[in-house]
Amino acid sequence: MALAVASGLPLLLHKDLQDMALRLVEHAHLNPAAHYPSIFITAADHMENANLTLLALGAAAYSLFRFVEAFGLYHEAAWAEVLAAFSSALYLPIEITELVRRLSLISAGVLVLNIAVVAIAVLALAQQKKVKHRTAT
Repeated sequence: MALAVASGLPLLLHKDLQDMALRLVEHAHLNPAAHYPSIFITAADHMENANLTLLALGAAAYSLFRFVEAFGLYHEAAWAEVLAAFSSALYLPIEITELVRRLSLISAGVLVLNIAVVAIAVLALAQQKKVKHRTAT
């Protein structure tokens, strides 16, 4: 998804983003005067080409990071497991903040799921370390 965003954002340079946002809202049969659609339209109106470029570069960097991680995990590299545990743990503060702001079953479920992913990654690293220690002795 991030790669698609990174690829598509440069196509929006020098375009009337407010008009495009308005057409998208109308295509989705939403009321442009409603709270969230109006926020989207206003944000599109204030988006500058430099911001679009930075957003595209950020999305491309994120995609590259995830591809490198996936490559390492596919080849069972230990560094990739460390990277996976770390990158999964980075989302925990955001998810905790979201849960505190709006207590919901979905927020709690996402937090529990991400804690499980981090725990599995850390346990896999610990198991790998034990195996490596046993074979070394």
